[in-house]
Amino acid sequence: MKLTKEEKEILDSVERGEWKQVPNLQREAKRFQESAKATLRKDKRVNIRMTERDLLYFQKRAVEEGLPYQTLISSILHKYINGRLIEKAS
Repeated sequence: MKLTKEEKEILDSVERGEWKQVPNLQREAKRFQESAKATLRKDKRVNIRMTERDLLYFQKRAVEEGLPYQTLISSILHKYINGRLIEKAS
């Protein structure tokens, strides 16, 4: 079987013992499933105003990511309020 470079790097990493089992795997899997369900449930509508330039930037990035721009904006807001979005140093 021929592996891609990325697959080979992953296999080598596993073989070096760099991967560790997730403690309480069942609990963690359930937590991520609930988070995914909550993220996908769109039960509230919000209207925001932004500059046309920012909107165009969101739309461009969304096309690059292969998803609707409203989903991208929602994802960014979700990551921000959960402390998972960090600012790049200039």
